[in-house]
Amino acid sequence: MTSNNRALMPDTLRLVALFGIVVVNVQFIAFSVLQDFTVPAGDTVADALTLWLVNGVALMKSYGLFSFMFGVGLGFLMRSAERRGLAFGRLYRNRMIGLLLLGLAHGCLFFPGDILVTYAVAGAILYGFRNWPVRRLVGVGTALLVIQAVITPPLIFIAPATPDDLLQWERAVLTTGGFADAVAFRTASYLIILPSLLLIQGVSALGWFCLGLAAVKAGMIDDADHPLWQRARRQCLLPGLPLSLLGAALWQWGPPAAGVVLTVVVAPITTLGYLGLIALLSRAPGPIMQRALAAGASSLSIYLGQSLVLSTLFSAYGLGLWGEVDRLTAVAIAVVVTLLLILLLSLWRRYFALGPFEWVLRRMTYAGTGAPRCG
Repeated sequence: MTSNNRALMPDTLRLVALFGIVVVNVQFIAFSVLQDFTVPAGDTVADALTLWLVNGVALMKSYGLFSFMFGVGLGFLMRSAERRGLAFGRLYRNRMIGLLLLGLAHGCLFFPGDILVTYAVAGAILYGFRNWPVRRLVGVGTALLVIQAVITPPLIFIAPATPDDLLQWERAVLTTGGFADAVAFRTASYLIILPSLLLIQGVSALGWFCLGLAAVKAGMIDDADHPLWQRARRQCLLPGLPLSLLGAALWQWGPPAAGVVLTVVVAPITTLGYLGLIALLSRAPGPIMQRALAAGASSLSIYLGQSLVLSTLFSAYGLGLWGEVDRLTAVAIAVVVTLLLILLLSLWRRYFALGPFEWVLRRMTYAGTGAPRCG
């Protein structure tokens, strides 16, 4: 296996995850972020079909891929710190603080569904697992994913309905308000949503962090032909994806409770299948794909850029598209925005080694360590 092949799987994984994340997030940027999660949405057949595909293919799976890569990133940071003789504890503490600050700004200014604060909290816990052997990481990671699948459906169904006055405030702000009004609403919404994000997504994220770190320690992330990736394709992709689509169909067309449960339960299985499929696709790319993969390495800049651009397009202070387009159009806009961000990042990376937000996070990470903070 060549060094190029060894580097391909992480970049391919990031790129796939970013497209999955944006088609999910745009459903909460272009439409209500406070809608009842268990009630089928969509005013038309096209809307219902779009939501079925988004929920069946991407929901909870794309963030699983993204979270897996966070654990991989911890493994890479450990390697780098050891190679350079740096104090890993300080690097890691700085990195979590940087993620926390970026996440708070992201959640309050642009998207209340931010994941970075959850990553910072779960990542702080992961630090205690950094020296665990592969077998223990896999065992604890798997157990956490099982726990998440068990606790999530009850937590979803017992969540109180959003008050009508809050929904009316959301509509008024996003259809007629300015940027300051939107920030006030997003900050309030973020404070409401954050506890459930920390509990539900935090457990899942920590599980995937453990599995990502285990993949680095076992050498799997460097080997796209590893037998375990082949097993993931054979044993998890089928039946995981069909069952996920079935769960999303039940969620959309009834009975929704059974659909939510099935979608949540099979999400980790489907995600493992996706990991196996991504490993299969991690082969030497052509020139265009190579540039896209290089830009995808700036996944933090793309993730934050997606929210910044889309929240502006759909809010009243931007193009005012909130609630004005159908679900399929919203997905198309989100995909186009992501493609443009990849193009811009590929041009940026011709002149700079890091994406803009990666540069910010790197400066935070290496502050006070005596190591170069830019590059």
